[in-house]
Amino acid sequence: MTEKTYHIVTFGCQMNERDSETLAGMLEAQGYSRIEEKKDAQVVLLNTCSVRENADKRFFGVLGQLKHAHEADPRMVVGVCGCMMQQQHIIDELKKRYPWVDLVFGTHNIADFPKLFSAVTEQKSHIIEVLENAGEIVEDLPAKREYPFKAYVNITYGCNNFCTYCIVPYTRGRERSRRPEEIIKEVRGLVESGCKEITLLGQNVNSYGNTSYCGSYCYKDENGPDFAGLLRQVDAIEGLERLRFMTSHPKDLSEDLIQCFADCKHLCRAIHLPVQCGSNEILRRMNRRYTREQYLELIDRLRAVCPEIAISTDIIVGFPGETEKDFLDTLDLADRVKYDSAFTFIYSVRKGTPAADYPDQVPEEVKHERLIRLTEVIHRHQEAKSLALQDAVLPVLIEGPSKTDKTMLTGRTEGGKTVDLPAPAELIGQIVPVRITKAQTFSLYGELLCTR
Repeated sequence: MTEKTYHIVTFGCQMNERDSETLAGMLEAQGYSRIEEKKDAQVVLLNTCSVRENADKRFFGVLGQLKHAHEADPRMVVGVCGCMMQQQHIIDELKKRYPWVDLVFGTHNIADFPKLFSAVTEQKSHIIEVLENAGEIVEDLPAKREYPFKAYVNITYGCNNFCTYCIVPYTRGRERSRRPEEIIKEVRGLVESGCKEITLLGQNVNSYGNTSYCGSYCYKDENGPDFAGLLRQVDAIEGLERLRFMTSHPKDLSEDLIQCFADCKHLCRAIHLPVQCGSNEILRRMNRRYTREQYLELIDRLRAVCPEIAISTDIIVGFPGETEKDFLDTLDLADRVKYDSAFTFIYSVRKGTPAADYPDQVPEEVKHERLIRLTEVIHRHQEAKSLALQDAVLPVLIEGPSKTDKTMLTGRTEGGKTVDLPAPAELIGQIVPVRITKAQTFSLYGELLCTR
């Protein structure tokens, strides 16, 4: 095994991906380099997600695979971190079933990783250090970005919404906003280094600025920008070509933010707006704090300001107490909105959330049957949206080799659709005009137009 190598396995959302970039930057600052095979790495970190049950299962499966490699080379350091580590029952299971794991830490002490890692390597000890509460935001941490031409930039951490199905407020902590000047500095630095696309990131970006910038949770900075104001500041940075954000909570989608889709030059005409359910009764039980009527009104306002906007969403089927009528309301809403794409999930119990204790859990076979019916509606509209792009000429950010055909490159449209096309590798990282030659439900194929 080559010395000073690392491998990070990331489960879950974009927040975890961004955290893994920070952990990689910390390791590279100590002279480590990334390798593809985790079993051959000197340091292996598993950055976990607790939002879905499948992520739990995959994590324990990957961790189990590392046991033999760890036993074969005692120099290997295996660490686990992320949202799952903020749950005591997970830590108890690790102690019982995986006592050989060298380092366990949570979402609140990622900044302490170099110190914890040094203690493990120098003292040859096993360390579990998980902070219950988040402190002040630590700025200027190193990062090894996954791509040089696009980047995630955190603007908030944590969540204050406490949806009854969601574990995030318990694992990520209460919401904290970064200082706007720190965000602008980071974005400007990325753009100056050649980054073309920035995605502003948070559990609920729409509520940016509603919590103080200093790390406490009680006060809004009355002199600071709200999210629409921040978005306009970022959009004005010279050299930026594309601007995105996620994720948005419908209850905090302001009129000024909607207007940004008309006013901001670099803001991609696309929004991810999770609805979760189309039934008012289930939305109430989820503690979403909006109605289906209010959500549909937001969709109408978005399309009035920006008719070409691509809208994606998250939908959960089989939430406790969901009746057939409730589910039909969800089907009806999906049929009305005609989403460009949607992430559809079967409700899974998350220990520690209020919904886990609801007595009226929906049978698994009913959940699966409803998911099939929902995806049929989603895919029908998704296909229509894709077919409408046949022969269109679209700007596409070329991201790298296609996952399905290595002789092709793949890129992404402003609306978030992937496009495969034959093109030279030197175009990776460039935004180029592409004519759509073949439109399918889940993918597009295109040809490069002359860029000169």
